[in-house]
Amino acid sequence: MTAPATPTTRPPAPYLRRLGRDLARNRVAYLMLLPVVAYFAIFHYVPMYGTLIAFKDFNPAAGIAGSEWVGLEWFSQFFNGLFVERLIVNTLLLNIYDVLFGFPAPIILALLLNELTSERFRRLVQTITYLPHFISVVVVAGMLLDFAARDGILTQMAVALGGTPDPLINDPSWFRTLFVGSEIWQSVGWGSIIYLATLSAINPSLYEAARIDGANRWQRMVHVTLPGLLPIVSTLLVLRLGQLMTVGFEKVILLYNPGTYETADVISTYVYRHGILDANYSYAAAVGLCNSAVALLLLAAANRLSRKLTGNSIW
Repeated sequence: MTAPATPTTRPPAPYLRRLGRDLARNRVAYLMLLPVVAYFAIFHYVPMYGTLIAFKDFNPAAGIAGSEWVGLEWFSQFFNGLFVERLIVNTLLLNIYDVLFGFPAPIILALLLNELTSERFRRLVQTITYLPHFISVVVVAGMLLDFAARDGILTQMAVALGGTPDPLINDPSWFRTLFVGSEIWQSVGWGSIIYLATLSAINPSLYEAARIDGANRWQRMVHVTLPGLLPIVSTLLVLRLGQLMTVGFEKVILLYNPGTYETADVISTYVYRHGILDANYSYAAAVGLCNSAVALLLLAAANRLSRKLTGNSIW
């Protein structure tokens, strides 16, 4: 007779052993990472369950699961609305103007600061341009309302240049200029920090070699500085293009009025008025979900285009 075979335990898979060794070796780092993971899981991933209300007639008393299913009704209502074209155009134009004028601004500032020879003057300029970033959006909006009022300095400058004495803040044709201009003023210094850090990492021997070859300062900037900035510029541009359908509604709400809805009303403010103030949470969720889907498609398209043109991408 042969003895019965004893069951054998299968050894753990190699990747499980590697994972266990990595967890043991870097346990302190993983413990430090745990609060961040918990934050994103609790406040970003778990709430994604709430997107179901975009397909339901949400009733807070019945809850998400108990609310009536309506399918694509809210999406249809938005795209068939009277103001959908105006909302999309205003949102896109504000973002396109910000990309055209606001995105290059910190790059230009960083390049100019990099060419300064006086360290004291450079620090002074950096401090002055950084300060607006720390001003509250409410304060910036209040300043704009005062400066663009009937007796404000911006209105008086426009009158001196041949404009009308009407307050600029009530002129729909001026809203985009005021909005994008204030965004540039508030973020140009802070946005230049990452470019200055990238410039400091460029090998100085490249500048020395270019100088020996007879390159002047402009040629050194074109052939050494700009190629060194290209990876970070392309990455940030991809991320910025993914936000073409997103405009922070706080400043718009603080600045616009019914007289400027023509150019100032964007998707986020429309959702705030009709979805939040009117307590139509399903409608707000549907528009927000659609906006997020379009942003994801834009991000993927911009990333693929960047990978083909520059060889740099975020994934």
